[in-house]
Amino acid sequence: MGTLHYGATGEAIEMPDRILAHLKVLVSTKLRRNESFSLSWDRLVDGGVERSSIWLHCSIPLQFRMDAEAAKQLDRSYLQQLADQANSSAGVVIDLCDQVAEREITELDVRTPALARVA
Repeated sequence: MGTLHYGATGEAIEMPDRILAHLKVLVSTKLRRNESFSLSWDRLVDGGVERSSIWLHCSIPLQFRMDAEAAKQLDRSYLQQLADQANSSAGVVIDLCDQVAEREITELDVRTPALARVA
């Protein structure tokens, strides 16, 4: 599992390395263009599903920590799905409820809010 450290406090957000590697490319591209967007994720907490969201903007400090191998294994189709979501009003929504660090990334990993599965 990797971590995305967000904001001045450096709050750590845990996600599978492969997803985080794709997010790093997306975030770097969007912020380099001065394009802000929201990132939300669903995860299991105490038997229920919790959704968290952050606003990504070039003025907010970010740090990505992940396995170096994950950064080398990028899927162009998955990057395009993330980019399409980032350009939508809903932003990027990732379902971490059933993610396993080593699992292959598929179209089911990224969902629009209306399609996000709530266990």
